Amino acid sequence: MNKLLTLALLFIATSLFAQDISGPWYGQLVFPGGKLRINLNITKTEAGYTATMDSPDQGANGIPVPTIAFEKNLLAFGIPQGGISFKGTLENDVIKGNFSQNGNDLPLELSRKEIVVEKAKRPQEPVKPYPYYEEEVTFKNDKAGITLAGTLTLPKKEGNYPVVILISGSGPQNRDEELLGHKPFLILSDYLTRKGIGVLRYDDRGTASSTGNFGKGTTQDFATDAEAALAYLKTRKEVNKKKIGLIGHSEGGIIAPIVANANPDVAYIVLLAGTAIPGDELLLLQQFLIGKANGMPEDELNKLGAINKKVYDAVKQETDPALIKKKATDIYTAELKPILISKGIPQDQLGPYIENQAAEIASPWFSNFMRYNPYPALEQVKCPILALNGEKDLQVPPTANLDAIKRAAAKSGNKKVVTKQLPNLNHLFQNSTTGSPQEYSDIEETFAPSALAEISNWILQQVK
Repeated sequence: MNKLLTLALLFIATSLFAQDISGPWYGQLVFPGGKLRINLNITKTEAGYTATMDSPDQGANGIPVPTIAFEKNLLAFGIPQGGISFKGTLENDVIKGNFSQNGNDLPLELSRKEIVVEKAKRPQEPVKPYPYYEEEVTFKNDKAGITLAGTLTLPKKEGNYPVVILISGSGPQNRDEELLGHKPFLILSDYLTRKGIGVLRYDDRGTASSTGNFGKGTTQDFATDAEAALAYLKTRKEVNKKKIGLIGHSEGGIIAPIVANANPDVAYIVLLAGTAIPGDELLLLQQFLIGKANGMPEDELNKLGAINKKVYDAVKQETDPALIKKKATDIYTAELKPILISKGIPQDQLGPYIENQAAEIASPWFSNFMRYNPYPALEQVKCPILALNGEKDLQVPPTANLDAIKRAAAKSGNKKVVTKQLPNLNHLFQNSTTGSPQEYSDIEETFAPSALAEISNWILQQVK
């Protein structure tokens, strides 16, 4: 799922700075399959420094940097939730260092000069003026005490239309579900609105223009945000209250059934690479398939899988974050550390790396995701379901998840369930070569026309 490798949040972490290092710093991570700009905004306080980070290429701004220290020209920072650490040295107004995440090390230089990159070719992105009505909107999630911001598009300003809510995948996403220069939800929204289907898409809590704290949220918390979107649509005279549906991508495909079960007036749900197996099983399968696609030997993948299974089992046995973190730290220190040392990773980097890994696993979202099994919620869904997966999806493998959705439908007696595996498509529903996340940014296509047609044709049948 988007979070699992969350290429969205994954490469989005890095922070550093000088004699008076306050102010903006700019850098760019270069990794297999793409580049990601990082802007670090440092503020000096009486107690030291605080910082936030922006990821312009992902449309994410103001990401908190929980730990940052600067002493003797050495800048260090950490974002535990992302499993990230950095150490760099300031020389001649440039901070040169090493960015580490999940065992992957990347060189990173931060300077005062803003990095301007050539806009990636994204031929599917619509150009204004659009041939439909568009409105910036806000709505409240009173349960969470937050305000969510989004965009409502309608075929025309006046009228009464079927409308669908788009629910993003894991990691902090803006309303376009922006990732590596792609805006899948913008493309999907534009396509559906031109077909006569209104769309509401919104920034995740704590992201872009929405308030709240994303880092403290769980899947169930995010479901209340989608419910707030549903409640908002019911206040709009332009919306046909009997024809409101949900489209969830990746983790959004877990959220959609939760919302539909709590709100029987949801007309239908579309699961785009929605997961239907327990979170720990999904992650282990995902890690193996992505590692294999990237050339890792199977014996190494099996060893890492066995270690991670021990950690995930420990997560499911505990509820106290401190105990989860301790157990994960102990297992990684005993079993993962020797493997990393044998790979030549310096020992002084292993302590912070293991600590960050354990902190991420103990975070509210991750520990909840490990425990959650989406299958029972799918069994309870009474409305029509369309479940689509890309044949080459390595993040939410199609066979295991679509088979589970079919079993849930059979057990519940829901006869209005359609499952399809779409040839050649990856987790983002792009035509791809291997399906590896490394390809995402290099592919010009954002959303395969075949997938867009499947979605719109099916929805139009439901709202006739």
